[in-house]
Amino acid sequence: MIVPRYYEDLAVLHENTLPARSYYIPSSTPLDPGPEARDSSDRLQLLNGEWSFRYFESIHELRDHFYERDFPAGGFDRVPVPSTWQHQGYDHHQYTNIRYPFPLDPPFVPQDNPCGAYVHEFEYTPSENAPSSHLTFEGVDSCFYVWLNGKYVGYSQVSHATAEFDVTEIIEPGTNRLAVLVLKWCDGSYLEDQDKFRVSGIFGDVYLLSRPASVLFDHFTTTTIDTTGATVEIRGLYRGKSVPTSAELTDADGTRVASGELQEFSGDDTYTHRVQLRVEDPQLWTAENPYLYTLTLTSPQEVVTDRVGIREITVVNAVVHVNGQPIKLRGVNRHDSDPVTGPAIDLDHMKTDLRLMKQHNINAVRSSHYPNAPRFYQLCDEYGFFVMGEADNESHGTQFQFLEDPSFANQVEHWNEPIADNPEWIEATLDRTRLCVIREKNRPSIVMWSAGNEGAYGCTFEAALAWMAEFDPTRLTHYESAFYRNSKRKYDYSNIDLYSRMYPALHEIHEYLDSDPDKPFILVEYSHAMGNGPGDLENYWEIIRADERMCGGFVWEWCDHAVYKGKADNGKDIYFYGGDHGEDIHDGNFCMDGLVYPDRTPHTGLLELKNVYRPVRVLGFDRHTGRLTLRNDMDFTDLRDHIYLTCGVVCDGEVVKTVRVDLDESVPPRSETTVTLTPTVPEAGTCHLLVTSHLKGEVPFLTEGHELGFDELELTTADGRNQRALALLEGTEPGSGRLRVTEDASSITVESEAFRYAFDTRTGLPQTMTLGGRDLLDAPAQINIWRAPTDNDMNIKAEWRRAHYDAASARAYSASVEPGADAVTLTFPLAVVAPTIQPILKVEAAWHVNTSGAVQASLSVRRDPAFPSLPRFGIRLFLPKEMSQVTYCGLGPFESYVDKRRASHHGLFGSDVFRLHEDYLRPQENGSHADCDYVIVAGGGLSLTAVGSETFSFNASPYTQEELARRAHSYELVPAGSTVLCLDHANAGIGSNSCGPELLEKYRVDAETFRFDITLIPTIEQ
Repeated sequence: MIVPRYYEDLAVLHENTLPARSYYIPSSTPLDPGPEARDSSDRLQLLNGEWSFRYFESIHELRDHFYERDFPAGGFDRVPVPSTWQHQGYDHHQYTNIRYPFPLDPPFVPQDNPCGAYVHEFEYTPSENAPSSHLTFEGVDSCFYVWLNGKYVGYSQVSHATAEFDVTEIIEPGTNRLAVLVLKWCDGSYLEDQDKFRVSGIFGDVYLLSRPASVLFDHFTTTTIDTTGATVEIRGLYRGKSVPTSAELTDADGTRVASGELQEFSGDDTYTHRVQLRVEDPQLWTAENPYLYTLTLTSPQEVVTDRVGIREITVVNAVVHVNGQPIKLRGVNRHDSDPVTGPAIDLDHMKTDLRLMKQHNINAVRSSHYPNAPRFYQLCDEYGFFVMGEADNESHGTQFQFLEDPSFANQVEHWNEPIADNPEWIEATLDRTRLCVIREKNRPSIVMWSAGNEGAYGCTFEAALAWMAEFDPTRLTHYESAFYRNSKRKYDYSNIDLYSRMYPALHEIHEYLDSDPDKPFILVEYSHAMGNGPGDLENYWEIIRADERMCGGFVWEWCDHAVYKGKADNGKDIYFYGGDHGEDIHDGNFCMDGLVYPDRTPHTGLLELKNVYRPVRVLGFDRHTGRLTLRNDMDFTDLRDHIYLTCGVVCDGEVVKTVRVDLDESVPPRSETTVTLTPTVPEAGTCHLLVTSHLKGEVPFLTEGHELGFDELELTTADGRNQRALALLEGTEPGSGRLRVTEDASSITVESEAFRYAFDTRTGLPQTMTLGGRDLLDAPAQINIWRAPTDNDMNIKAEWRRAHYDAASARAYSASVEPGADAVTLTFPLAVVAPTIQPILKVEAAWHVNTSGAVQASLSVRRDPAFPSLPRFGIRLFLPKEMSQVTYCGLGPFESYVDKRRASHHGLFGSDVFRLHEDYLRPQENGSHADCDYVIVAGGGLSLTAVGSETFSFNASPYTQEELARRAHSYELVPAGSTVLCLDHANAGIGSNSCGPELLEKYRVDAETFRFDITLIPTIEQ
């Protein structure tokens, strides 16, 4: 082997690396402090680009000293840096959530450890004023050895950290040859067991910094606020000799507000010099008003430019405050992830993510589960986001040791033994914590540090949190996995500021709040957004809004993780997830759990989140006084100059009138106000008041008029029924024709001169429906209790399948005909049955057909309580595919369910079946619309209208639920050749049970008796 086995040696985490320091890019003159200005520094030489590369399936296959200066690289390929070698076609992608993809034998990794050899030549011109050269890597997975000009430079690990080497004595004027050996696995991989694709290589920027021999190497900026102003303290540490250093603070207009010289001081174990700058009447930094000052640190031959946000974080009575104001974190968890480049993220990608977040009312990001690229935090400073900065510590796979008792409780008893409570791993855990905190300590957007994720609790994290709290007492500390500890000893929780939980049931939150807690509650992960979801956001936020001790939370998660594989023959994008690359150990599509698709197209879940996170809420409307009560849910902003309202009355789906309302009075944060409206409301109809808040002026990423959110309030009328729906029913009054009824061995046919309907006596359902000689049904109607399981049905679907809901069908016991002068009623006592089990449902089905051709279905249902709750209950029809145009009056324009409906409002909407389909990358139930009065499906000269006696849910799709359930990827879907129309009395809620609590009872279809009445009106279009 050509390198020492540092990759399995806990005593060697780094060799020859410079000490960790705050992130900055020096220059010879002041730079613009923004992240975009980095590349304009005359002291930075970016080494990104095409590098020579060779992949080896095992470190033992690498026998040549490829790093030697004269080694021929003719057999090497060319790859871009930054990138991962899996994204360049080497090795294979592998997604695992918890399980290690190698034996659990810390600190050892597989003998056949894949590796990649990189070689890059570059030109170097020394600087007289900056003769020192520092070689910097901003991300290498998992560990690496470095040589320059054939000489060994050093070794480092911790994938999501900066490693910096002093190469002054090795680098030469002219051409230099850089060689890097990257290993796929190292002992650090046991601490990088995050829920993500396991990829390898140099995925971060690589660059040289030219610096003077003696420099201000590290600085730590902190701010404190008092009644008259603020103090900005800069503490500094020099490399080489200390040199005179001035500090100047300027405001956003470039006006100097304070300046001073760093002076030597004592009393600090880390920093040797400091200066305190006094700012009177400062502008404070918040996520809503991210005001930044510019700090210029000038030393002989070098300038460091940084940004400073003046803000202060405190906890008072278990409530998190920023600048003395309680805050709510409307957050998301975010990985660095791109479907083409993986974790190699550029500045434009970061901005795209943050822009989308701003547009959807997100104000906080958790850097799950490792430090993100340094410039991401600078963007959060600039555009206004609260950040939980998380260290690269996760050993979740140690939970799944092979135990005689595999229960979860016993897993917890043993979870911390291999690593979290093993003293041999203290330094490795501390190292990762320090690298995270020290690099990003000057970012005002970071308001709390997290020691890591899902690694259980023990001496390693006790040490890490103690260091964190001592080094940076200006921020809060967090570690959710402290919740998982064994009973073998007492643990120290004194350095954890927040009580944190993932995916708790609502009653667990109430229990904590009722216990008179001394720590704020944070939902570090909640509302699992996998596939069609999440469905429980509003339920969580009812609690969060009601109690200031709830400081908010971070939805899991921001984006779907997938690997882009090009276009399928049908033109659809191909995305691969776990298992698609032939790997044995994987967790399937559990990585597809984001609010946006891999290409950043929003899921409907993001639209749901936006309105749940809306900054303005309508609390009520008094029709008699015209007073509309609003609440300002922002943390720092007065609504008067921030928003305006548009208020419209929507009656039977049509907008009656909309007016703009500006706020005349101040509305401070967390306060209420009233405005007076005089809406015009018809005497009859289903009416709602739609109140939408819009941005007045501009903020980062948002333009004037941007919609911030809406509320919808029901307006009572003398006749609250949908008048259009009534008119449709009135059009079904019997005509002058006559009906004929005929029976044979398996059907009863009702016909007139205009239509012919056959009912199957074996099922009690329509078998054929012909209108004007044209078939309205491609296949017999069905009673439908199944749906293609959503990702959030992950757990209940096993019960559904055990109950054979996916194989259920109708079985009629008898048939009776009740003829009338202008109508016929067919009655079928029937059951919904499935193989091997007793009847699931008993149904009394009545079909009332009159001379107009309308069919009124009346289904009285009794469910056997031994069975689990139903996925849905309704009727499924297969219409000709030409009938693809859909008009409906109900919740729209986005898909909606009983618990996932905040992105939609009542109205009259039109679309076609392909646009109604939400193309989740793993197909599943999608595109339903709740609370509808009627739906019209038309095309090819035919039309079918469905009107409910009460509101109902419908789904019109080009795909059957069987097709959705059997396919693993959306690009594999084959249209049914029919328009599949589901008319549902009820459709189960969505929830977030893929990783969260069970669906709330009120969202289940579990009534033992219920009735479904719906009228079908076929017509021929003129």
